[in-house]
Amino acid sequence: MSMELELKNVYLRVGDKVKVKGEILHDAARFQIDLGRDADDLALHFNPRFHDDADGAVLVCNSKTGGCWGDEKREIHNPLERGSDVKIVLKLAGDVFEVELPDGQEVQFPNRTDMDVISYVRVTGDFKLMSFKIC
Repeated sequence: MSMELELKNVYLRVGDKVKVKGEILHDAARFQIDLGRDADDLALHFNPRFHDDADGAVLVCNSKTGGCWGDEKREIHNPLERGSDVKIVLKLAGDVFEVELPDGQEVQFPNRTDMDVISYVRVTGDFKLMSFKIC
């Protein structure tokens, strides 16, 4: 059962956080959390994959400008597990995004687009959303 939450006209500035709590589905292939201006302009695409052809379980981060993807940043250590409840915190810290994972691991991804205001948030994929908070 895939779900999607899409928010438009959000106003996130440097220092703001998005907290996402939910359950990774037992048969999950992937899910994603996107932050940007719209679906074609994403400053952060956070995409845990559980059966990637190249790397198995991997965390993928990327950006998208004008509908075109940038180069993927792949983090081979993926502490997220299918069937588990998780809390993921994403923070816009100016020139970098910080993603806090449940095991204390932090993934950093550069703000390639220099976006200082995030107006679009999407959570979609093999993930049952239980709580969403902007703070």
